[in-house]
Amino acid sequence: MTLPFFGPHDDPGPSFAALLSGRGLDPADRMRDASGTVDTTHGTTVVAIRYADGVIMAGDRRATSGNLISHRSMEKVFPADRWSGVAIAGAAGPAMEMVKLFQLQLEHYEKVEGQSLSLDGKANQLSQMVRNNLPAAMQGLAVVPLFAGFDRRRNQGRLYQYDITGGRYEEGDYAATGSGSLHAGTVIKLGFRDGLDRDGGVDLAIQALFQAADDDSATGGPDPVRGIFPLVATITAEGFDLISEDDVRERFESLLVHLRSTSQIHGGSETAGGDR
Repeated sequence: MTLPFFGPHDDPGPSFAALLSGRGLDPADRMRDASGTVDTTHGTTVVAIRYADGVIMAGDRRATSGNLISHRSMEKVFPADRWSGVAIAGAAGPAMEMVKLFQLQLEHYEKVEGQSLSLDGKANQLSQMVRNNLPAAMQGLAVVPLFAGFDRRRNQGRLYQYDITGGRYEEGDYAATGSGSLHAGTVIKLGFRDGLDRDGGVDLAIQALFQAADDDSATGGPDPVRGIFPLVATITAEGFDLISEDDVRERFESLLVHLRSTSQIHGGSETAGGDR
């Protein structure tokens, strides 16, 4: 097997997607052939929160097919490169394929140009990929990711939200997408404050996913029996770092203790009021 030779007029440049398309290997074709009648697996709720040192990304682990749970331990938070991450919601197959192509695109650009793409450039690239998936989205295979990273030029964390047409919107403090995003976003909105430290931001993300799972059947809550807990990652000047499962487990246990004690206090107050 020999490598393809490109002349001056057909050089694909640094775009890995353009290289695939030029060789007749466009992976988007498989997305466009999907039928809306297929029982498709969907990922659900993911969130991103800006904090003092960067950005926190988190996602539940449940994937559904209609009213059935198809997967209990799906991963929805991925590193895009060393200083950025992407979280997926929507049709699971196209979403995971998009993430892999996005990772390759960023790596390919860095190898060709000798430097990494700017954070805005990465966000724009993902926007184009979501836009290219629009024909499949119109057949029910929508992919709606979140993108976040640490901008080394500005020395701060930044996060972006998308719609199915590829619209890219930079959010200041937090973002959520997926079936439980309304509930998760409300929890974050009420608990967010400027200058959140790492522990406060991680706890807020965990609480948001827990409350989303409480109100949205497609969002998976913690599963201590199977040892399944949401994925949580931080992105700082040091890079993308996935928080250990043991750490997330301990935080959930602390949250449950707090919720039980609060429920008992409220229950006692109501009883006292009834006695009067």
